[in-house]
Amino acid sequence: DFYFLEMNTRLQVEHPVTEAVTGVDLVEQMLRVAAGEALTLDQQQMAEPRGWAVESRIYAEDPSRGYLPSTGLLTTCREPATPSVAAATGSYVRVDSGVEQGNEIGIHYDPMLAKLVTYGKDRDAAMELMRDALDDYVIR
Repeated sequence: DFYFLEMNTRLQVEHPVTEAVTGVDLVEQMLRVAAGEALTLDQQQMAEPRGWAVESRIYAEDPSRGYLPSTGLLTTCREPATPSVAAATGSYVRVDSGVEQGNEIGIHYDPMLAKLVTYGKDRDAAMELMRDALDDYVIR
């Protein structure tokens, strides 16, 4: 017999990292299973990651106020893009966001605005791309 102390059946917030290193669209797979279809992959396919991925969470928080949530009008929102040099090597920048310029950031939801994911052939490449992407991300 097997017993679970905890079972988490939802998609994890970090799923873009897994998707990057496996090449598997986890949301698509979950929807297919929910529709009654069989999985189209096996454990071996998921056990052979390739490259590196790094995730940063972008929050509407004010560091001068102890990182309390920050509300108000999002007057500027410029997301980073994958530089052509990085794209030529298979690296990329992914932004999963639920906001855009002109949105009102309120008090009724989590202050996370976006997830920023970078992927590269190795850890150094993924980290360098993340540093550049964070430098290019403009939110006001």
